[in-house]
Amino acid sequence: MILANSRKPIIILMADDDSDDCLLAQEALAHINMEHEVHTVSDGMALMDYLHRHGLYESFKNKPLPGLILLDLNMPRMSGLDALRQIKSDPLLRRIPTVILTTSELEEDVQQSYDLGANSFVTKSVSFSSLVETVEEIGKYWLEVVQLPPESSPPCS
Repeated sequence: MILANSRKPIIILMADDDSDDCLLAQEALAHINMEHEVHTVSDGMALMDYLHRHGLYESFKNKPLPGLILLDLNMPRMSGLDALRQIKSDPLLRRIPTVILTTSELEEDVQQSYDLGANSFVTKSVSFSSLVETVEEIGKYWLEVVQLPPESSPPCS
């Protein structure tokens, strides 16, 4: 079986309550390939609504699911770990590569993230230039080096 071409533009979904980090990530990813769409949500509940096309995201029903999720752990309403648990237990969502991008350096957060199915765990730098460099490296790896799974269909109601 031939795998789908992973080099086509994908949707990158970033879940992070820090709007500055979201903006920096969008700018860093734009340097890699302008064709990828970067969408952002500010908490775990909004992330799950986006993925399941509920609430504010009902109009996305016919759009493809993200090809990559960048997930902060420390968010309001639903933590990144709780969102990761839901994503990786859902047969429609579990193949979406999910990269933890967080300020946490706690060993237990690293272990729990991998136990729940995270594909990578990256600690955010506090410096502007280092954060941009880190996101560019994540983007290069996930968008240029690895073969992503075939695109999933959006959930049906």
